[in-house]
Amino acid sequence: MYHSVGDCSDDPYRITVSPDRLDRQLGWLRRRGLRGVSMADLLAARARGEGRDLVGLTFDDGYADFTDNALPVLRRWGFGATVFVLPGRLGGTNEWDPLGPRKPLLTADGIRRLADTEGLEIASHGLTHVDLTEADDALLGAETGGSRALLSELTGREVLGFCYPYGTVDQRVADVVRAAGYEYACAIDPGPLTGPFALPRVHIGENDTSWRLLLKYRLNRLRRRPVPLAPAEPLPISVSLPSPASPESPVKETP
Repeated sequence: MYHSVGDCSDDPYRITVSPDRLDRQLGWLRRRGLRGVSMADLLAARARGEGRDLVGLTFDDGYADFTDNALPVLRRWGFGATVFVLPGRLGGTNEWDPLGPRKPLLTADGIRRLADTEGLEIASHGLTHVDLTEADDALLGAETGGSRALLSELTGREVLGFCYPYGTVDQRVADVVRAAGYEYACAIDPGPLTGPFALPRVHIGENDTSWRLLLKYRLNRLRRRPVPLAPAEPLPISVSLPSPASPESPVKETP
């Protein structure tokens, strides 16, 4: 799970990764035989019983720097990704963050261009980035179904995915997202919820070198349960990393 890709000098929430660090992280995946794809492509492959070498890459909030800083790195490694955007804040800034710099968000034209880019998926992060577990029914409906309708009109494509702002979700919110017509939804740590509308993810930051990535993988395996797509077939988390290397094949630290 990524957010902004750019200058990390003023980053109180640690949501920013430099293009160089992103390049090293994606290269680390590629060297281990893994390929980053959108969530839609990952889930479709796993539903067919395929895609064990795929990793779902997600970029939250729809920052404008994705186009100039993240996309070239993804293209360098032949990777795809899902970009979760906010159609209620087109061309705006990250006003929900009280600290740190104002970061510009994608415009309508920027979203359209990304939607037309092979390997990329545009999905919803809600309208305005609010905690949906605290929203009343009217606001919850607008943030879920309303955002899906706006994005579908904007891109000319069916919107399959949703991402819960702040990663917060409860059963009520998950049920509304499902009813809005989405096929999956991503959280961060959904607690007791499982299934395609409570997909857990791993946050990746500027300080995540290869050893930290490996540690996150190990810890994730200890605390996660399989996410079922169908009763007899589990789905992966959105960022899955390879098993620890054997002593004969040590993992080399990335500076």
